[in-house]
Amino acid sequence: MNDHLDALFKPRSVALIGASAKELSIGNVIVKNLLHYQFRGPVFPINPKVDEIRGLKAYPSVLDVPGEIDLAHIVIPPPFVPEEVENCGKKGIKAIIINTAGFKEMGAEGQALEDDSLARARKYGIRIVGPNCQGIINSDPTINAYCNFTFTYPDPGHISVVAQSGGVGAVIMQAFFDMGIGQRMYASNGNGSDVSITEIVSYYGKDDETRAIVLYAESLNDPLEFIRVAKEVTARKPILAITAGRTDKGAEASRSHIGGLAGSISMDLIYKKAGILNFSSQDDLCQAAVALSSQPIPKGNKVGIITNTGGPSVIAIDELVSCGLEIPPLSDRAKTILKETMFESASIHNPLDVVATAGPAQFKSAFEVMLSEPQFDSIYLNFVTPPFVDCESVAREIVAAAKAGTKPVVCNYMTDKQKWSGTSAILKEGEIPCFDFAETAARALHSLVRYHGIRSAKESIVKTFDDIDREAVRSILEKALSRGREVLTAGEVYAILEAYRIPVAPWAVVHTVDQVCDAANRIGFPVVIKADSEQIIHKSDVGGVAVNIPDVQKAETVAETMKKNLGDGIHFLVQKFLPKEQELIIGAKASVGVGHIIMFGLGGIFVEILKDVAFCLTPVGDTESMEMITSVKAAPLIEGFRGGKGINKAKAMEIIQRISMLGTDFPAIKELDLNPLVAYEDEISVVDARIIL
Repeated sequence: MNDHLDALFKPRSVALIGASAKELSIGNVIVKNLLHYQFRGPVFPINPKVDEIRGLKAYPSVLDVPGEIDLAHIVIPPPFVPEEVENCGKKGIKAIIINTAGFKEMGAEGQALEDDSLARARKYGIRIVGPNCQGIINSDPTINAYCNFTFTYPDPGHISVVAQSGGVGAVIMQAFFDMGIGQRMYASNGNGSDVSITEIVSYYGKDDETRAIVLYAESLNDPLEFIRVAKEVTARKPILAITAGRTDKGAEASRSHIGGLAGSISMDLIYKKAGILNFSSQDDLCQAAVALSSQPIPKGNKVGIITNTGGPSVIAIDELVSCGLEIPPLSDRAKTILKETMFESASIHNPLDVVATAGPAQFKSAFEVMLSEPQFDSIYLNFVTPPFVDCESVAREIVAAAKAGTKPVVCNYMTDKQKWSGTSAILKEGEIPCFDFAETAARALHSLVRYHGIRSAKESIVKTFDDIDREAVRSILEKALSRGREVLTAGEVYAILEAYRIPVAPWAVVHTVDQVCDAANRIGFPVVIKADSEQIIHKSDVGGVAVNIPDVQKAETVAETMKKNLGDGIHFLVQKFLPKEQELIIGAKASVGVGHIIMFGLGGIFVEILKDVAFCLTPVGDTESMEMITSVKAAPLIEGFRGGKGINKAKAMEIIQRISMLGTDFPAIKELDLNPLVAYEDEISVVDARIIL
């Protein structure tokens, strides 16, 4: 066995420590599943109190089993698990699935048992899946390993599933089964004390028979390593994931569900960074996996539509267009051919309505023409099965055309599948992905296009700026941290921004009213005056901000009033007042295990009410920073809407990348807000900022 997880996914023999003669016990169900699934190797029940289980000889201990054992299940109470791991090591067992719960997810005592088990396994080079897990399934007919206590027996296929939650994994596995879609491998690793989600994804990535990977994870022990591995895999085959904890309550439930969670990391952003297709619906995820595991990847977003019924094509077009796909017209050449081969009542356009009476000859011509048209990257088919048409012959033509071409085909298949079982079988055997509803098929096709976008995207280049002053920033942060301070003063914040060459409106920090007046004269009116104190975070809430001050007299009055109301201990930030054009917000927030989350959006009501912002994990490259700017809903305002000048996108991109570099260089920065930045056609300047350590 040449891979470190082969003993787990391709075992030649399996032992079950805790095997039971009780019909409804896990120790009995696993034996039953291995036998029912026709596991190709020997199964050794381990139970010192009985002679046989389900017709198999039982052994008192794994040490009593003759011959080698690749994989062992452990289904016994937690206090006895470490000793059995030790016995497995002495026996030379290479992998263990600990199905038993009651380890670190239950507290300190369970954590100690889990740590003890893992330490003993590592002493012998054993790999552990779990504890508190279902196990694995491998449908390869040469293996047929159902090392799991669930109840769905998948047929062989090309989709492999890995799920941190066994409940979610079982639902996904059952969904594929109900759709008549085979699966390759399945794993649910529970607490993930040893074998990680990342390792399983890597293993699936190297498996030639796995064409698409479905993932459910609530957290990752090493997000950066996961991103690295997943990027390598997604360059070869798609990974599809569903996000958990997208709401505050969902995140709270996710954190309390399974031991070993890494906190409220944004899985959406991890998936995006890794090139993973992310879904919010389990149904959409499963439907997309069917298409991605059976069809070639399109080279663009342009769709040719063939239909033998009108209404569903209208629904399909609405969904396709709303997903950003295009429906180009047929060429004159195509129209000439189709007018000769279609019935007179056919509609020779895109969509091409071959009408309900169309038979195999019409469908053959329709596919030949559509597949040869260079302006189409994929084919969308609406196929209803009229009782007056040889539908099986039509299905054969569809399959033949799809196999002959290099463009994906998805089908909205509308029929009574029992009455037209022969037609259904032909489409299934030909790997034509069929969906019950027009919009479902459209979204599945969109997923193919999304994956094309990921694979063909220009690599985002992370720029290293060499005009910065790291030592100046380090000095400021070390001084603040040494004094136990979390909130930096305005002077410290602006000094940090200037050290990283982030443009700031002209400013000065002063201590007296006279110095306020001198600084305002030096900067040039109008100015802004702000109270500066590490005790004041939201200055405007306490009367600590005055804007558009026109002259020295007004500046003096404002400063004296702030001193009186807020105390003699405050300092003053005097800043050039910039007329409002377009306000932006750029921020950074530390996230456990992944560095910082960088945020970009339009300021004002766009962030406060509409929450129109985009996010990206550090380090942020050039392509990613541009995508952040163009992906917000208010992007037309950035471009210049109805005669507006727009903003300098190149400068906005640079500021995003400099903030990304600042966060990467200094993990102690917990939060950073530039809000707002005032953006013009040629310049962008920060006019308010805060940093929390």
